[in-house]
Amino acid sequence: MLEGEPRRFNEIKRLIGDISQRVLTKNLRDLEREGYISRCVYPTKPPKVEYALTELGRSLLGPVTQFMNWAIDAYPTIERSRREYDSAQR
Repeated sequence: MLEGEPRRFNEIKRLIGDISQRVLTKNLRDLEREGYISRCVYPTKPPKVEYALTELGRSLLGPVTQFMNWAIDAYPTIERSRREYDSAQR
């Protein structure tokens, strides 16, 4: 969600979809703590907060994209394996 530009909390939440505010807040804090994203608070009323990828976060885009592409390609095989396993368990 942050690949193209910094985003505000509600925009991230809207783009992700089915995620609670609590879970998103915790994940953003964890990612900030680990150095993948930065959090910038602007002195407005109400305060404007934006999240952006750091250089470390950007360096992860390539591997994550490769993994996502692999997962998409492997999904039919995974689904077939699940069906076979579930059938054998009955």
